[in-house]
Amino acid sequence: MSEVGDREARAHLPVLADEVTFLLRPRRGGWVVDGTVGMGGHAERLLEADDVRVRLLGLDADPEALRRAQQRLARFGDRVVLRHGSFRHLAALAADARIEEAAAILLDLGLSSYQLDESARGFSFHGDEALDMRFDPSRGPTAADLLNGLSREELARVIFEYGEERHARRIARRIAERRQRGPLARTGDLVAAVKDAVPRAAWPRRIHVATRTFQAIRMAVNDEALALTEALPQAASLLARGGRFGVISFHSGEDRIVKRSFRFLQQEGGYVELEPSPVQPGADEILYNARARSAKLRVLERLEAA
Repeated sequence: MSEVGDREARAHLPVLADEVTFLLRPRRGGWVVDGTVGMGGHAERLLEADDVRVRLLGLDADPEALRRAQQRLARFGDRVVLRHGSFRHLAALAADARIEEAAAILLDLGLSSYQLDESARGFSFHGDEALDMRFDPSRGPTAADLLNGLSREELARVIFEYGEERHARRIARRIAERRQRGPLARTGDLVAAVKDAVPRAAWPRRIHVATRTFQAIRMAVNDEALALTEALPQAASLLARGGRFGVISFHSGEDRIVKRSFRFLQQEGGYVELEPSPVQPGADEILYNARARSAKLRVLERLEAA
């Protein structure tokens, strides 16, 4: 690995890495499909955990993330296949790679360190960046497009539904007022609108006051809830007998989607969720990686016989 690649690898801390490796490492080899390969942290651990029997298909909608993953995973040679695309097209992308079944599948729904700290696409409320928020910067409307184009009522719905922000109506009203003076174009514009809308006494203590709003707009820009809903049955169908499918979520709405989908698959037969409650990071992990604090991992196993 190059010096740059090594530095980037150290900067990226995959969430629940030990738990993912233990629960998803194929015991008899086969394909691992990482539907959100990102910086390659989980993929690297899963490849290291076994010998040449394990191969990995890494997918990501972000082309820059794929470039960095390719650099990080280069030492594994042809054991790694990377494809540009959203996990909502998981079945088609796997078929394109000639994968008929997978021994393990992972979706990590969180943002990568690169996207938050370096992408300059407006994912973070720190600094002042263009309001983009697209995982794939070549596709779809930007955050600025939504913020300036949606009605006040629709903005309030998005911020409440995806951000679980109780001040959603106040924030939407302030956004609508500000854009009358000119379009919102920078992250600073959105942060200012949120700060103006939420009474100072109501600002949360543990997170930035704009955290939930930024999360909501990002999820709307990338259509994340629908993409997840579409991907879950595709992943379950791709699993080999005895294979396991893990999803790491950071949002209670996403976790509910996963929980309902896994419950439905169990009721239909042929699948079982390994634990009734999601696996969460311990105090030690949260201490060195604060971004892990809201992570929840659910794992579904396809039974050997059904």
